[in-house]
Amino acid sequence: MAFLALDQHRLHYRVDGPGDAPWLTFCNSLGTDLSMWHPQVEALSAHFRILRYDCRGHGLSTAPPGPYDMTALGADVIALWDHLGVQRSHFCGLSIGGLTGQWLGINAGDRLQTLTVAATAAKIGTPENWQARIAQVEQGGLAPLRAGTAERWFTPSFAATHGVLIDDILQRFESTSLAGYMGCCNAVGTADFRDQLDRITVPTLAVAGADDPVCPPADLQQIAVGVSHGSTVAVAGRHICNLESPAAFTAALVAHLR
Repeated sequence: MAFLALDQHRLHYRVDGPGDAPWLTFCNSLGTDLSMWHPQVEALSAHFRILRYDCRGHGLSTAPPGPYDMTALGADVIALWDHLGVQRSHFCGLSIGGLTGQWLGINAGDRLQTLTVAATAAKIGTPENWQARIAQVEQGGLAPLRAGTAERWFTPSFAATHGVLIDDILQRFESTSLAGYMGCCNAVGTADFRDQLDRITVPTLAVAGADDPVCPPADLQQIAVGVSHGSTVAVAGRHICNLESPAAFTAALVAHLR
């Protein structure tokens, strides 16, 4: 296991793939960890130098004092790149990871080769809704959110046939640091890139889960239209669409990276 020690926290990361291959960085969603990208890493690690990391306060990364904003989350990525000597990287993020990717595209586009954002939006929900989520977690923890999270993340048909996988994902959700989860909720609730999308000039793919109730396909279409060079695709599934449709998701990603 590899860690990068920063001033107030440390980031857990993992690198796979040939040392001379192009870099591809993955960023997890809210309430998950780097293991969510296993199908994509398995398919792509022969051709890319893959960097995965646990977003601050998630997985094995520690949680600095909150609340967080997208500038802080984007700075974590740049710190990892600087630590590893990564000049430029492809980037793929889902949900809060997609917001992180948008921040990078706007503020550090010279470090990107391409950008892929999935199951995200230029603005997700309202600040009031996210503050209500924070208050709920502060009072009762994450366990009461488990059932609703499962419904938002996966379709009933997928849940019926992939119980072991979903139980593992939800166990990781419940074990997420409360401080890290609440801090990242604030980052999502305060992020609004709708008026800055045209500053993203790298080729950008927006991937939607066709039945995602959190960030529906229209949200991804808005990103694709708003950036300088954007395209969009929908795959079967709800919010964690890279796991519900791993083959279709990976195929769309590969086509974009090429």
